[in-house]
Amino acid sequence: MGTSAKSVKEVYAAVNKIVEELQKSGVLGDNIEPEIEIQNIVASASLGAELNLELAAYALPDVIYEPEQFPGLIYRMREPKVVILLFTTGKLVITGAKKEEYIRTAVENLMQTAIEKGIIRAEK
Repeated sequence: MGTSAKSVKEVYAAVNKIVEELQKSGVLGDNIEPEIEIQNIVASASLGAELNLELAAYALPDVIYEPEQFPGLIYRMREPKVVILLFTTGKLVITGAKKEEYIRTAVENLMQTAIEKGIIRAEK
């Protein structure tokens, strides 16, 4: 059984199904209201253009870039507070978000900064 869901809605549906099954089997009593707290959302994205990670390492704050150890750049974004793995292909992995909108905001902020700093070109 996996431990991931494609949306917050799926998380609520899965937890409610588990509670129903436990109630049917007599393990849980009726009127149980589970407390669900999202701790970490992981998302992948593509900026649709290649990135200059060497330039990004100098242009972005709070980064770790050691290409001989790991092919991506690790960027600890302050607002929203997430960690983004950037790859030269323009692919991203965003972790640490507690709300789905933080993912969108992080990608939008990164895209704007990347264009401004010349890390990425606006057109493909």
